[in-house]
Amino acid sequence: MITELNSSEFYRCKALLNDHGQIEAKAVVEKVNPGRIFVDHIHSPTSGIIWLGNNDGFIFIGNESNKEFNSNLNQFIDTVIMREALKVGLNWFEAIGNHNKWDETIKRVFENRNIGSWNQRVYSLQKKDYKDNYIQPIAQGYSIVKISEKLYNNSPRSIENMDFFLSKILEFWSSPEKFLRNGIGYCIIYKNEIVSVCFSGFVANKIHCMDIETLEEHRGNKLAQRVALTFVEECMDKHLIPYWDCMESNKPSIAVAESIGLKNVFNYKGYEFKLE
Repeated sequence: MITELNSSEFYRCKALLNDHGQIEAKAVVEKVNPGRIFVDHIHSPTSGIIWLGNNDGFIFIGNESNKEFNSNLNQFIDTVIMREALKVGLNWFEAIGNHNKWDETIKRVFENRNIGSWNQRVYSLQKKDYKDNYIQPIAQGYSIVKISEKLYNNSPRSIENMDFFLSKILEFWSSPEKFLRNGIGYCIIYKNEIVSVCFSGFVANKIHCMDIETLEEHRGNKLAQRVALTFVEECMDKHLIPYWDCMESNKPSIAVAESIGLKNVFNYKGYEFKLE
């Protein structure tokens, strides 16, 4: 049987986490970021699934050889997850192992589904490896602004597309106020519009998972590199650790990460199948 934990019970899953696994799992277990957790036993879980609050995947934690848990997964997905996922417009189940022993289990458990896979890269940077020699000039007309309460309040209503900014923050955070308490970030403004953002998507301890987006019409101006570099500089100043997670096939994202000095620290595999 697989049961959902109340958020007050998430602490019971701390021992199931891989210390060198995805920061997103830790952020949910520590209740910094929203998410849901399903486990084999409420009081003493040994295996579980973390459903990330931004609907960006299901992370499998704990014992990958738990026969009882694994035997119930397909029915649980078909009867519980599918119903909940379709409510929020999620049509794909993306499975990620918190450690690589889950890979074979995921492939075996879901072998009767039309399962695909992809490779993911994680980049990070420690203070000792930081080189303060990256110069990223910004194109004329653009300005970098730190994300703050003042920007969020938008007084005196100078930003015309606050909906874009707020939608990005609320993908990862239960409220802008919680982001402001726990995260950091910067945006680039052009003619009263936020056109590029880089901010803490997930946070656990001193590790800040970066999320970046530039409006399509402003791409090609190296805005992502510039705003990401500013984010990394603040991390170094505050002894925080920037963390960048992207698909191996996303060459532009990898180029940005490497252009600002981030190092590839580990890779993992993701699996997906259609919910139907």
